[in-house]
Amino acid sequence: MTDPKPPLENPDIGHVTPTESEAEKAAREAAAKQRFFMLSLFRLSGIAILAIAWVIILGKSGLVTGQRAKILGAIIAVIGLVQTIIVPRLLASIWRTPRP
Repeated sequence: MTDPKPPLENPDIGHVTPTESEAEKAAREAAAKQRFFMLSLFRLSGIAILAIAWVIILGKSGLVTGQRAKILGAIIAVIGLVQTIIVPRLLASIWRTPRP
């Protein structure tokens, strides 16, 4: 059996060189923070859309009244639910990095 290869050593420094530089690691962490912020923003805006839909359904807005208010509020509520539940999951699956 052969032994696994030893880690690469940098003769100038005298220690094992990392497989990923610190700059690359910092860039990946910054991208992850931005992606988390975007996912949170989509969820919060979806909740705001749901609140607007609820106000429209209750007829408190004054812009639309009667049966049309309920229909419009239901349509807007569906859009808010999609933005709150489906869009963040879809983006997370697209942005997911493979495990090392």
